[in-house]
This record gives sequence, structure tokens and C-alpha cells, in this order.
Amino acid sequence: MRIAFTHNLKLSNDESQAEFDSAETVHALSDLLRQLGHEVHPVDVSGPISRLVARLETLRPDLILNTAEGDHGRFREAFYPALFEQLRLPFTGSGAHVCSVTLDKQATKLLVQRAGVRTPRWAFLDAERPLDTASLDLRYPLIVKPNFEGSSKGVTTQSVVYDEQALRALVEATLARYETGVLVEEFIIGQDVTVPYLETLGVLSPATYHLEVEGVEPGHAIYDYVLKNDQPHRVQVQAPADLPSEVIARLRALTATVMRELDVRDLGRADFRVTDEGEIYFIEVNALPSLEPGASLYQAAKLEGLSEDSDVLAAILESAIRRQRVRPNAPHQTRPLRVGFAYNIRRVDPRSGNDEDAEFDSPRTIEAIGQAIARLGHEVIPLEATPDLPRLLSDLDLDLVFNIAEGLRGRSREAQIPALLELLDIPYTGSDAAALAVTLDKGLAKRLVREAGVLTPRWALIAPGQPSPTDLRFPVIVKPNAEGSSKGISQTSVARDAAELAEALDALHQRYHAAGLVEEFLPGREFTVGILGDEAPQTLPIMEVRFHAEAASLPIYSYEHKTEADLSVSFDVPARIDDALAERLRAVALASFEALGCRDVGRVDLRLDADGEPNFIECNPLPGLSPGFSDLCVAAEAAGLDHAALIAAIMAPAVRRLHQARAGGR
Repeated sequence: MRIAFTHNLKLSNDESQAEFDSAETVHALSDLLRQLGHEVHPVDVSGPISRLVARLETLRPDLILNTAEGDHGRFREAFYPALFEQLRLPFTGSGAHVCSVTLDKQATKLLVQRAGVRTPRWAFLDAERPLDTASLDLRYPLIVKPNFEGSSKGVTTQSVVYDEQALRALVEATLARYETGVLVEEFIIGQDVTVPYLETLGVLSPATYHLEVEGVEPGHAIYDYVLKNDQPHRVQVQAPADLPSEVIARLRALTATVMRELDVRDLGRADFRVTDEGEIYFIEVNALPSLEPGASLYQAAKLEGLSEDSDVLAAILESAIRRQRVRPNAPHQTRPLRVGFAYNIRRVDPRSGNDEDAEFDSPRTIEAIGQAIARLGHEVIPLEATPDLPRLLSDLDLDLVFNIAEGLRGRSREAQIPALLELLDIPYTGSDAAALAVTLDKGLAKRLVREAGVLTPRWALIAPGQPSPTDLRFPVIVKPNAEGSSKGISQTSVARDAAELAEALDALHQRYHAAGLVEEFLPGREFTVGILGDEAPQTLPIMEVRFHAEAASLPIYSYEHKTEADLSVSFDVPARIDDALAERLRAVALASFEALGCRDVGRVDLRLDADGEPNFIECNPLPGLSPGFSDLCVAAEAAGLDHAALIAAIMAPAVRRLHQARAGGR
């Protein structure tokens, strides 16, 4: 089956992304699905909904494996199931109504209480229902937690209070952070117990958490936010739970009641507190339980004979397929698109010393991209970007063009194919002709991003016959102004004085017969940031270009690095940097991308100056798409996107624009 794996990708350790899936989890789940024989397309749901809809229309999946939590609002977990229901796409897990109810802890408690399941007594507080300790009929100790959050967000070791003064202070602080409401609940002295659920098997064996905490009285430890998100190594999951058999039997019976009353489908998890005397109190239910490796669901399933994690995923898929009567490879409502694939093929080996075809794509890359488009169910029409292309385009009935063509000659060569497609009114992927013309001119691109408030090294454009600049500080780097793929950039491009600069400029002018860009050399770390999307573009995991001891004293990412094996440079993705720097890099990359008018896909190269601030170096709106090799592909893999999923993500905005144009009568 073709499976779209919808998820929120975690890009930072910020609490707002605590419920999201890490890149490691996305990779692991995608690999498990492929082991089961499925065609898998990871889909990060971040960004505008129109782009997600276009992506799903592009993929046309047989089934959606959904772990997407949403990023804001009381009904965020219900949003994506509601969208899938509206699009009539089958998906795993509970429907929108169930996800809405289970995120609301108070509503969940009211429903299970009605079915005879005991819960701790509680009070719900928000701006309209403030704390009134005089009428609060609850016994201390109490625990205070957000009503509409998961992953223990807002729950710390300080969340349990023992007197009125502490309660008032904590409620005020918690409501200030979580305005939608908090629960004040009687704290049950005992231990946390979780009971996983698979609809195909029923209620699984309960599991307990062993928490390595200090200075906490027995029975008072809680599985808080820090343990769950920052220090998971201090938490051990034990399945089966070390509890009396009669307690385990009651836990399973209560969980069956909870899942039935709430109509949880395919998979779920119920959490309880159990006292030393064996009393059981229901705490909450999770209709979107964690599927990360090592989760309690996998451990409990092993006791039922599902020895591999892939067996658990197979059970989830089987439940969804049976319940929604999925017919793999059934006809879809949307017809396949006729997709022209525009490219320039590389016929000269760039390692030969001739860089004439360096920006073009190898036959292997072209084949991989064409196959990825075809795997989406579309008809692919190869279009080599030669002078015959205008005649061919006029004879073909194309819905869309997937464009990676670099053009043949001239300073605006990358704009040639998009301009031709615009003339013929054929939608296409990637940036438009204007953006491609601007970004190929490095000096012009720098002017635009500088006007947008982005830092960039000081530079000068020097045409053949012009004197060298005198107002730039050495060292400087010399590069062709209108070339890509690091053409013309080698270690000799770095000049330490006027004599070396004159020599580098002379060599460049003789080779390319065009202006050279002379730019002040920045001493800091170098990064590249991949970007996907049009209306609200999103960054991929940041890649750092790391220079080792073998590198020159003034290291640069050169043409040789891109064409030959060189141990002096390696790449870290995600980059090993703190959240503050990562946020600055993403902000600069997005600001540059938008200032240049780019869309759909691109890669922005950045370097830190002496103060550690990110500076714009250049933007590539036609980044390489060689599987497993090109920077963008490697960054996408770190985000859980394999090559086929990356191609689908690039296509999605263009498919949306196609549908919008047709709906508008154009």
C-alpha cells in the first residue's frame, strides 16, 4: 500500500514541540512500514493547510498513518483527523470527535465516571472560574496541571502542593501559561501505571514506570515533563507491571471500559495511579500514544506475541484497514497528472577539470527523480532543456512541469525554462523566472537581502579590466558572480593581500569572461539551511559544513569538495548547535528566501562572522536533488523525508497552484 505518514517534526526542545516526533522516530517508523512491504511517504504537517492538502492530493495514499498532534488550540489533536475525514482519506487512530474529547482531561473524566470508573476528585479552573479555596472541597495533597496538554507539559516536581498558600501561587502561575484552563486534582499517593491498547488484540498488559528521582517520599514521585522529555534515561518501563494479579485484572477491565466509552480506535493508552493498597484511579487517556522506539505499547505487545515493533504497526494498520474497508490500489477520485520533467543532463564529468556541465544533473539523479514522480501515480514526460524544448512544449498537453533545468547559457539561464512555461501558461515547481534570475546574480541577491535587514559580508563586483577594490578588509574570497555548484571556487580563491587578489581576479576573468564577486572572508562556522514551501515556507534540519585539521587555515567549501572525496570537510545534520543559534539561522535563511521571492524549495548558505552572527552568503533555488548525496537530500533525510517524499513535498505547492488556477478559471 501507499502510506502517507503524517506527523509533526520536532525541530527544537521547546515545550511547544514536546508532543512532536523526533527525526529518529520518523525514520524508525518509516523503516518499519517499509519492512512490512509498504510504500511510505513521511509528511510533516507543519505549514499552511493548503500545502498539506496539495501534498495529500499529490500522494493519493491508500492509508494515512497519523501521529500528528497539532501545534495550538484546544482541539489541535482533532484537526488532522477532521481534515482526513473531510477529504475522505482513511487513516489510523481515533476520529476527530474522540481526539477532541480525550485532549480535554475534564471531559474525559466526566465520561468515564459515568461508566463507573473511579477518578480522583478535581476542580476545573480558568479565567471565568477562578480559584475559590473556601468552596474547594478537595483534600491535600493536590496536583495542578494544564487541562488541554499532553506529554506532561506544565507538570513538574513542584506541581504537587500541600497547603493553600502553595496552591494559590501555583494556580496563578499555571493559568498564566495555560489560559485555556487547569485541573486541580487530588493527588493519589502511589505509582503511575499505563495500560496500552490495540484494537485487534484488546487491552494489553499494564506497565509501570520506575523513576530515578531523589528527595521524594515513596509514592509521591510523578512522571513529569523533565523526566519525559529531557531525562528519559532516568525512566524505566516495566511490562508486565509488578502488581498483584487481581489489580492487573481490574486495570485491564477498567481500560476496556474506558476505550469502549470513549470509542478509541486502533490504538490508545490509559493512565492510572495505583495505591499501595491496590486502589485504582483513572487519570487520563491518550488516543495518540507514542510510537517512538521503546514505548510501552511495544513492550506490552511483546507479551501478547507481537515480538517485533513492525508487528505492532501491522496490527494498527490491520485495524484501520478493516474498520474503514480500505482497498489497496483502489481507483482514486483524482486522475493522474501529466507531469513534464525538465532537466539538463550532465555529459561531462566535473572531475575532469571541465566544469561546463557541473550544474547539470547526472543520468542517475534524473532517473531517480522521474521514478519518484511516477511512484506518486503520475505520468512522467521527460523534457531535456535543449533549444527544441519550446516546440515540444507547444505540442504536449501537460498539467504541470517539475523543473530542475539550469539553462544553457547567459546570466539569466536559470530563468529560461520558467519564463517559457509562464508564456505557455503551464504551472511548474520551484521559484519563478524573476527569482531565479536574481539569485543567480550573487551581487544582486546580496543587495536585496541586505535591504531586507539581513547581514551579509561586504563585497564588490569587479568586471574584467576594472581595478581591484581598495575598501575591503583582507582576507577576501573571489568567486564568479553568476555561477553555481561552487564553480570557480578553490582554496586559491582566498586572497590575503592585494597581490593575491589581483592574481585570483585575473584567473577568474580569463576563465569565465564575466564579473567576479570579491567578498570579505568570514571566520566563523558555515551552515546550509534547506527550505520547503511557498506561502509559509519551513526549514529542514540545519546542516553544518565542518572543516577539520586537514583544511586550510582559511577554509572554504570549494568546488573540489563537491566533486572529490576530501577528508578535510564533513557534515553534521542536524547541526550540533544550541537552540538560540538554530533559531537565528532559521530566521536569517527564511528572511533571505522570502526577500529573494523564492518558493517551493531552496537552500540558503550562511556563515558566522567574528561576532557569531549569521550572514547570508548565497541562495540556491535549484538545489541538487541527488539521492543520498546532495545537501538538501541529506537534510531531508534527517527530517524523515526519503527521496520520494522530498520530491512529493516539492511538487505539492505546485499542485495546489494548479488546482487554484483551474478553480479560478485560468
